[in-house]
Amino acid sequence: MRRGGESSSSLPTPSAAVNAPRPGRSDWATLGRLFPYLWQYKWRVFAALAFVICAKVANVGVPVLLKELIDAMNIKPGSAGAMLAVPVGLLVTYGLLRLSTSLFTELRELVFAKATQGAARSIALETFQHLHALSLRFHLERQTGGMTRDIERGVRGIESLISYSLYSIVPTLVEVTLVLGVLAVKFDAWFAWITVAALVVYITFTVTVTEWRTQFRREANEFDSAAHTKAVDSLLNYETVKYFNNEGFEANRYDQSLERLRRARLKSQTTLSLLNVGQQTIIGIGLVAMLWRATLGVVDGRMTLGDLVMINGFMIQLYIPLNFLGVLYREIKQSLTDLDKMFVLMEREREIADPPGAQPLTAFLPPAQEERRGGGAGSAAWTVRFEHVGFHYDPARPILRDVSFEIPAGKTVAVVGPSGAGKSTLARLLYRFYDVQQGRITIAGQDIRAVTQASVRQAIGIVPQDTVLFNDTVEYNIAYGRTGASRAEVEEAARAARIHDFIASTPKGYQTMVGERGLKLSGGEKQRVAIARTLLKDPPILIFDEATSALDSANERAIQAELRSAAQNKTTLVIAHRLSTVVDAHEILVMEGGRIVERGTHPELLALGGRYADMWALQQSAESEKFAEVMGM
Repeated sequence: MRRGGESSSSLPTPSAAVNAPRPGRSDWATLGRLFPYLWQYKWRVFAALAFVICAKVANVGVPVLLKELIDAMNIKPGSAGAMLAVPVGLLVTYGLLRLSTSLFTELRELVFAKATQGAARSIALETFQHLHALSLRFHLERQTGGMTRDIERGVRGIESLISYSLYSIVPTLVEVTLVLGVLAVKFDAWFAWITVAALVVYITFTVTVTEWRTQFRREANEFDSAAHTKAVDSLLNYETVKYFNNEGFEANRYDQSLERLRRARLKSQTTLSLLNVGQQTIIGIGLVAMLWRATLGVVDGRMTLGDLVMINGFMIQLYIPLNFLGVLYREIKQSLTDLDKMFVLMEREREIADPPGAQPLTAFLPPAQEERRGGGAGSAAWTVRFEHVGFHYDPARPILRDVSFEIPAGKTVAVVGPSGAGKSTLARLLYRFYDVQQGRITIAGQDIRAVTQASVRQAIGIVPQDTVLFNDTVEYNIAYGRTGASRAEVEEAARAARIHDFIASTPKGYQTMVGERGLKLSGGEKQRVAIARTLLKDPPILIFDEATSALDSANERAIQAELRSAAQNKTTLVIAHRLSTVVDAHEILVMEGGRIVERGTHPELLALGGRYADMWALQQSAESEKFAEVMGM
């Protein structure tokens, strides 16, 4: 793909520093990474744990009370006063315990919901901000579909992890402890030992098999991300697919990914069935052993019928959560894996970072302050200098070689040359998408590596060759140049970019949706929206990177006049292929092979008779031939 007039070979190649493999992180380390986000709500954590304990105490009290109720009703049916003999107090207490279990459970969820959602929101927002802070290199290498899937699963993993641990694992541990305590105190130690043995075997079996199954779940997730990446990439490039009639090819690629996903999920489901059968067998054996022991106690007279009912109730209450322990363990492991992937994104090193204590560009004044000084918005004098700049994406292929030039404050410098000469790299370096490896770039005398990136980018406006719009309204996309701008200011910028009449002619006007990446607009319309957006921003430094390349000749001439007007008293860098668009520049730089081979004004370069003069003659000849063809000559 070609961007900004450079060949695809000039695009960044993977950096060893950026893509170095990360050592594996343990589950405890991932939990430790999550802990600070939850600790912001520590009183809610303690309150939720208190409600968990209260709920389980009430839950364990239900079988105990049921035992007392059954033992107290040892009367003959139909005898006088049978109804009066029913311990009404026990019945009421039984009902209250049942209600308390549900009440404390709901209170736990109500209290902790804010902590769960708050932590999820904080992590998702931090990840989003960090992704925007990463370098252009990362975003050129990323796979959007897979990355968004990782973020989505990570956020969901936070909620699942907290839900399963606090709402299932912790309550189960509390309940097991209480039940073992009751069994050990009220009956002989065999009941407690049988329960402990069943739990140990069950947990060991579950953890072992689940660890073995994790590889299949991980494969399924990887194939899921791969399939999602292919689908998103294909849909984003819808027009290219149509141009080359490759719908069948894209469907086949997607189907292959889905087939790999299907096989991985079948393996996962088969091993899940094996896990479930083993769990049921272990729990069944433990339950039979407990009831056999209790039945013998009733027959021998050491235990009452109520004791048998209580033990059965305990085992059922333990059986229900234990039945899902395998699922819970698997989901917690998966949630930790998903969360770790999102933490990996958050910890991705920022290739371009502000130095500690970096200050903003001191020359920059907001438009309101500029107007109070008596000048127009953004009229402060800015000088841009490239001083012996050397840069490469790949050390084996230098892009810029000892490039030096100056754009005086309020002047326009144009850069021309063949594709791959390094022209658009100048704009990327000025925006500090990358840092130079040699020399320096200064704005108003300040090295841009020593000041904040935000202030540098606030001072620059760009009209790129490849304009990408948000899937929102025309007004939103123009106002993006200066969020908070009024409708009148948006319309004024649209008029300056010669697009207002087109917008007004549409049924919804400025509320017209532009579609994904602006696909509902033509190339020229998108470029004029980009021009309006930059004019609305009104920065002191302007970059026009083939700003009129998608316009017809009539609109190009009209907008060129607007751009010249907009560039008045601004420091302007123009990157162009068509030399006719830069003849009025104060200085023209001719680049070739990453070097400046010629420089001067348009007349000076023509008189020089060098590379620029050859390019001018070639373009004039091509335009003459095109004109003759149109006129039928």
